[in-house]
Amino acid sequence: MVRVSIVMLLLLLISACATNTTNLTPLPGAQVAIIVTATPSSVPPGVNPLTGLPVADSSVLERRPIVVKISNAPALVRPQAGISQADIVYEHYTEGGLTRFSAVFYSQAPQRVGSIRSARLIDNQLVPMYNALLAFSGASTGVEQILYGADYAQRTYKGVLYGAPYYWRDESIEAPHNMFLNVAALWSLASQENLNARPDLGGMSFDANLPPNSTGGATSIDVRYSGTRAQWQYDGGAYLRFSDGTAHLDANTGAQVTAENVVILYAQHTDTAIVESVWNDVTSYSIEINLMGEGSAVLFRDGQRYECRWRRLTRDSRLTLVTLEGQPLAFAPGNTWFEVVRLPEQMNINSEWVRWE
Repeated sequence: MVRVSIVMLLLLLISACATNTTNLTPLPGAQVAIIVTATPSSVPPGVNPLTGLPVADSSVLERRPIVVKISNAPALVRPQAGISQADIVYEHYTEGGLTRFSAVFYSQAPQRVGSIRSARLIDNQLVPMYNALLAFSGASTGVEQILYGADYAQRTYKGVLYGAPYYWRDESIEAPHNMFLNVAALWSLASQENLNARPDLGGMSFDANLPPNSTGGATSIDVRYSGTRAQWQYDGGAYLRFSDGTAHLDANTGAQVTAENVVILYAQHTDTAIVESVWNDVTSYSIEINLMGEGSAVLFRDGQRYECRWRRLTRDSRLTLVTLEGQPLAFAPGNTWFEVVRLPEQMNINSEWVRWE
């Protein structure tokens, strides 16, 4: 697959197209970093601003991304359907030490994605980040109050309120783990409701060339959440994903899930008073995960490791990466998986870790 450097193409277009620049507050001892945030008109035609790759049909970029909630527990939900076709995936804690996926679909439109489960507080950050639609089965009362009170409320599509062709249940799978989504159909519905216009998705930078000054090679990544484990193995071309020691497959294709970029995002996790569930007299509360401002991160691409910082300074801007000196850090063209983990000081060292070799 041909890789395209958005950074290089943008430099050629700056003199002809209007762009917005954001002055970022420097890290201690660092120079001020300037990130060029491209408007839709200044992104090279036919290039996906979320992957840096050209698309065969540029019309697919004239729509909103969809943030889709995909289950990762219990084991019967695996293999998930369609997750390998997402441009970006965030894996994050739900409760009980388990994780869930917020998958951002933009350039591809699988007709079976799931299983679809309920939204969490992190989606209140991701939907404005990508100016997206939200596809979810439902949510707790406290989370729904936040979602429906937000400025994107009309772009939320709660699965239990819709039937086919948008959402349906596969009766061969145990409920409530059997809800699936037709991404293409939901985009069609959003278009009918005049909610599917292309937003500004600029901000991420991509370069097929390796950034200089990596912090070492790394071909194996081990992310231990307290109730599940994600592992990535670099095969010389991409990172292969494993869940709890088993190859993570896509049910639609039977192929193993891969990523061109794997990013560890260290973020503040705070328990809230929002009740998510009560089971056997044990109450589980929703977790607030902070993805505003900046924090520590590690980018893995092309078998190399880059210790860096993540930044997101406004609610509707994309999360980007900068070097420890404050300079923009380019993703490899292709899809990206973000592993969102607690701050090191919040981790239980006996059941949570991030390791690489």
